[in-house]
Amino acid sequence: MEPVRAAFRDECERLERVLRGLDDPALDRPTPCPPWRVRDLLAHVGTGAGRLVAMLGEPAPSRPEVTASAYFGAAKFAPEVDRARVDGARAAAHDHPGAVEVAREFGRAWRATDAAVAAEPPGRVVRTRHGDAMALTEFLRTRVVEVAVHGLDLADALERAPWTTPAAAAVVVDVLTAGRPVPAGLGWDALTALRKTTGRLPLTGAERTALAAADIPRLAFGR
Repeated sequence: MEPVRAAFRDECERLERVLRGLDDPALDRPTPCPPWRVRDLLAHVGTGAGRLVAMLGEPAPSRPEVTASAYFGAAKFAPEVDRARVDGARAAAHDHPGAVEVAREFGRAWRATDAAVAAEPPGRVVRTRHGDAMALTEFLRTRVVEVAVHGLDLADALERAPWTTPAAAAVVVDVLTAGRPVPAGLGWDALTALRKTTGRLPLTGAERTALAAADIPRLAFGR
């Protein structure tokens, strides 16, 4: 739990620092996740970062059934689920119209999650809004994925260098490859692996072949 929690905390702190330096016009920039603008994407990330608080207030399932890697399955990106995700983020964005409010709300959300996680035993099991029973540590790994991968989207939208922490990148790559090592012959660094395995960069035919040979699937990971 502790390495994952540290990765979540450090990645969120970096994003919060970026947010505290934004002005209001930056929130209306387009992002690589259309139709979202920066404000919409941030509402989505903030909601995801804070989601564990309510989950930990619910009864714990008897045993985990889904890993972090399996969590990002095709069902999470079915048209009706994706539509609800898009619309929900756009609605939430209107609750915090200014950059100061956006930064404050994100900081509140991720710190509430960190405090809630700290109060639970490592073996705690939670149920996601999609109905998945997951070990708390596994679900927290999905939060690291959300904050780090969308951090790349936000960096692109804001025309800044990525701020992804090495610890978060390591957690994300491990989730995206289901723990399998990325083939050394690809020559990818951690950020390239993140972008390639989530569709932020296209795969070449040779890269697809190498990933298939290593039994690394392309995950159904969009927003």
